[in-house]
Amino acid sequence: MAEDANNDIKAMSFEQALEALEKIVEDLERGDVPLDQSIKIYERGEALKKHCDTLLKAAEDKVEKIRLSREGQPVGGEPLDEA
Repeated sequence: MAEDANNDIKAMSFEQALEALEKIVEDLERGDVPLDQSIKIYERGEALKKHCDTLLKAAEDKVEKIRLSREGQPVGGEPLDEA
């Protein structure tokens, strides 16, 4: 059930997911959210964190593929865009 409510997360960019996660943290830290809603938004926060981790790992993997020549120029790397 929680997974259905979080389907939109898969379409989010890293920046969008991070912003949504920060909003959840602010809401939870304020402490004025009812317990049942706190649980739901905490679960959404976990899904957002996982999505951010996945996107960040993918970006790190792409950067690691770039190699530099002795002159400091990128050589032999794969394109950063998969388009």
